[in-house]
Amino acid sequence: MLTDTEIKRKGFKILIEKLGDVDAEKFISLINKEPFDYTQWQSTLWSDQTIDQVSENAMNYRTKNK
Repeated sequence: MLTDTEIKRKGFKILIEKLGDVDAEKFISLINKEPFDYTQWQSTLWSDQTIDQVSENAMNYRTKNK
């Protein structure tokens, strides 16, 4: 299990790699400005999929990204 610091470092690195410095900073700023309820977001994240579909997608993702 990663520490909080390790998660933040990896997250910032990925954001910068995918978005670039400016847009990564903008993304972080947008997240900080808006109230965000992770529990509420998570409850609707895959509402259009069954548990079996979510599980299959997760297994396929893991297989492709080993």
